[in-house]
Amino acid sequence: MSRSATGQAAVIATADALERFARDVFVRAGMPEAHAGIVADVLVWADLRGVESHGVMRIPRYVELIGAGDLNPTPAMSVRTETAAAVLIEADRAAGPVAMTSAMTAAVRKAREAGVGLALVRGTTHTGALGYYTLMAAQEGMAALALAGTVPLMAYHGARAAGVGTSPISIAVPGGDRGPVVLDMGMGLISMGKLVQARKTGQPIPEGWALDGHGDPATDPRAARIPLPLGGPKGSGLSLMIECITSLVVSNPILAEALEGTAEGRRHKQNGLALAIDLARFGDPRSFRREVDRLIRALKALPRDPDVDEILMPGERGSRTLERRRREGIPIPRAIFEELKAVADRLGLPMFPLTAS
Repeated sequence: MSRSATGQAAVIATADALERFARDVFVRAGMPEAHAGIVADVLVWADLRGVESHGVMRIPRYVELIGAGDLNPTPAMSVRTETAAAVLIEADRAAGPVAMTSAMTAAVRKAREAGVGLALVRGTTHTGALGYYTLMAAQEGMAALALAGTVPLMAYHGARAAGVGTSPISIAVPGGDRGPVVLDMGMGLISMGKLVQARKTGQPIPEGWALDGHGDPATDPRAARIPLPLGGPKGSGLSLMIECITSLVVSNPILAEALEGTAEGRRHKQNGLALAIDLARFGDPRSFRREVDRLIRALKALPRDPDVDEILMPGERGSRTLERRRREGIPIPRAIFEELKAVADRLGLPMFPLTAS
């Protein structure tokens, strides 16, 4: 038996086996095979990079959202507004990965035509790891940005209750020999996914990272419910502005509806934004890639803190984890494995095969 990153006993599965399993689950839950394949790919990509909070542990929740009617497995996505450089996609409560891949594809297409492309997504569901979508654009030679507006999950600075979302952001640029540089982060000291994962695996929460349901500091994962914002007023302020840009711009408010307790505010929903910049319109893409590598070399050559083994760039640890897990398999904590098995049993599906630990 192996151990997961949380230290809990884990089983090992290959990425291909996990992806087939996830796809089969979503097909059985009502998604077209193409959509199920996209969602499975996004979730397993996160697991490969060590972002387990956005990986296959999300499968039970996605199935639950389908059952509740909050995630539409067969959405009729449509374009509500389109200009030379922008598009607004009505997602019809599509699975977040389906809506966001469509959005980034549209943003890249617009960037090819106009130099910069913007795609706004109205009314989707959990968007998954945003780095997946910005990496899509970086691999097409674009610089890219992705944002997501979410329901209130995180405390606003100075408040003792959830008031804003953890509001993830990802920025990616193409690189040279080192490959793309991908930043993917949320505005909380801990993501909601990691908080849920800690609760399931029994991993303690560091002091000062979260509050319990009464607004008191919590380190017990069973009690912790509300992440605190990264950088205090900076993290909560950024989250507020992401709500304005992703939600209010498309006339689909999330936070105010939830905080006021309206019927719509009790439903799960997200909005998204994807932006792509065609580097070839503003300079030499080859020179850009060389300069990215030059900057990285300069940063890595800085005097190093004695407590740090290596100066790492955004996404570097994830890329190394991906290479290792493609060779060795993905560890699934036993508690998560049992939840996935319960879903499989309920849907009449076999579990994914395990590798030797």
